[in-house]
Amino acid sequence: MKYLFSIAFLLIAFTGFAQEENKKPKKEKRTFKIVKDTITLNGKKTVMFDTIYFDKKNEIKRDVDEILPDIDSLTDEISRNHNLTKINESYQLKDHKMAATIDSLWLRELSDDDLFDTIHNEITALNYDPIVFQELPTDTLKARLERLNSRTPFNIEYNPSLESVIHRFLKRRKTSMERLMKISQYYFPMFEQELANYDIPLEIKYLAIVESALNPRARSRVGATGLWQFMYQTGKQYDLHVSSYVDERSDPVKSTKAACEYLASLYKIFGDWDLALAAYNSGPGNVSKAIRRSGGYENYWNIRANLPRETAGYLPAFLATMYIFEYAQEHGFQVEKVEVPHFATDTIHVKELLTFDHISEVLNVKVEDLQFFNPSYKLDIIPHIKGRNYTLRLPIQDVGKFVNNEEAIYSLAREELAKREKPLPQLFEMDKRTRYRVKSGDYLGKIARQFGVRVSDLKRWNGLRSNKLRIGQRLTIYPKKPGFAVKKPVETKKNKENAKTYIVKSGDSLWSIAQKFPGVSVSNIKKWNDISGNKLKPGMTLRVSEK
Repeated sequence: MKYLFSIAFLLIAFTGFAQEENKKPKKEKRTFKIVKDTITLNGKKTVMFDTIYFDKKNEIKRDVDEILPDIDSLTDEISRNHNLTKINESYQLKDHKMAATIDSLWLRELSDDDLFDTIHNEITALNYDPIVFQELPTDTLKARLERLNSRTPFNIEYNPSLESVIHRFLKRRKTSMERLMKISQYYFPMFEQELANYDIPLEIKYLAIVESALNPRARSRVGATGLWQFMYQTGKQYDLHVSSYVDERSDPVKSTKAACEYLASLYKIFGDWDLALAAYNSGPGNVSKAIRRSGGYENYWNIRANLPRETAGYLPAFLATMYIFEYAQEHGFQVEKVEVPHFATDTIHVKELLTFDHISEVLNVKVEDLQFFNPSYKLDIIPHIKGRNYTLRLPIQDVGKFVNNEEAIYSLAREELAKREKPLPQLFEMDKRTRYRVKSGDYLGKIARQFGVRVSDLKRWNGLRSNKLRIGQRLTIYPKKPGFAVKKPVETKKNKENAKTYIVKSGDSLWSIAQKFPGVSVSNIKKWNDISGNKLKPGMTLRVSEK
């Protein structure tokens, strides 16, 4: 009887607990859907959506082992012939609501040339003088290098030269390394996938940091270009096409595949990954000559003295980078998470010529963002050439909008290009020209929208090869937006005649001239003479007073 009473009590308690659980509101997982494909069922077009779930930290989870995504099929009648609606100078697309706007600051950081210059100069001028770094005792470094050596096919052994490079990077390049660690979250998963396909050690991904600081548009003084720094002929050998419009050496996916093929072939020649990396940097011929000159040694550290200077610092920089990334947590690196991972982007095959300006205008995606996701297009134009396939990479949330408005987007591009076929003099009447001084916070996209012109126009009018601007720089602009009346400088002949002038002599600079006239600064001279740079020619007449 006592046992029956206990069992009855437990049943009542369990029933009450179950009822309480049922009363609790169920919190739905945050999701968003992306268009996967469009198929025809029973004569109707059906859009297939892929549902992506977020975890508690708002991180996207697509792996079935983490969160099993449901694949939903929704029937949605689609009209491919709908028009684009323009509201307040922007287009309202008839598609899914836009997800959060991409933060352009991090995209500018990802394509920053300063990192490439910093890393390249560090390797070129590398020296091996001892550097005191008390946070990393030699015994600790030896133990960590031994563990690293046990899990990689590289010859990672302690030596004073390598210790010096590691100490130098930790002491002087910590900020640069933190930035590179953030950028690597975008590129490394793609690198690892391709390296695995070619049976190449995954640690080779660190080579792209040494080569380009993960900048797909990086260009060396000898013309090597892209994440993996291919020279023109080597790139051509591995089917990386270069034309006036496109440089596939800057295409992250294509150049990574080419780099894998090249590295695999070098390993077959040398049978040693250290020598393969040296050959990747300086060419197989230089490595074979270094082996001969060293008396037949085949260990990188034994032939290093006979390699070109840059290659001599190449492998130590690679190994030091590998060490810092592998032991980043132990050294207290604070790394932010990348906002848009590579897997959160997708590509679309382009069927007609498009410009980044067209795409930006319709999808409300900044030109700078398009340049980051599509770095191989040199002129911000995606060409359409028979026999070649060119793609546009976009964040996933914008891919569906492009596909569902594809015909309308191409129609708009055709109309815009037809307008451009008018005689050029109509576009460049001198009385419509204005000069704009770059202010803090300005960038080409912002200035282009302000004057109703395109980024490509600004670059062409001012001979700009990159998107970098400096505060105080003057730009020539031919405004197209109505209401932009060009203000001509109000300056009487009297003012010009009364203004003090100075004739530039050999050896003069703006600063030295400014010193000759009290109260006059370099910026004053630039303003009064409409000068944007610092170059002067002997014989030039400069105004050195306002009146």
